[in-house]
Amino acid sequence: MEDLSFDPELMHSVFKLVWSKKSEKNGDTGIINDDEVAAGTSKKSRQTTANPNALKVSCELVRIFVTEAIERAAVIAEAEGSTKIEPTHLERVLPQLLLDF
Repeated sequence: MEDLSFDPELMHSVFKLVWSKKSEKNGDTGIINDDEVAAGTSKKSRQTTANPNALKVSCELVRIFVTEAIERAAVIAEAEGSTKIEPTHLERVLPQLLLDF
């Protein structure tokens, strides 16, 4: 298998999407925590940022998770005599994989 890697910018985009969905879901109340932002700014006007090192670590964790999922699904597919990993193979390994992580 070729070396799998994830771009930190992609990971940042995913995080921003999740953060914006969470903000919409919670219905941004406009309550501002003084330790988080300076006076005169609101949560909606703040730029979402992430530490570059945290993005790199997140990319590595996703890489490890995906690699492990593929390897476990391949074992099941091989045991069934298949040469292709099907979605059902992944579905069968994900519960244990999530418990392991």
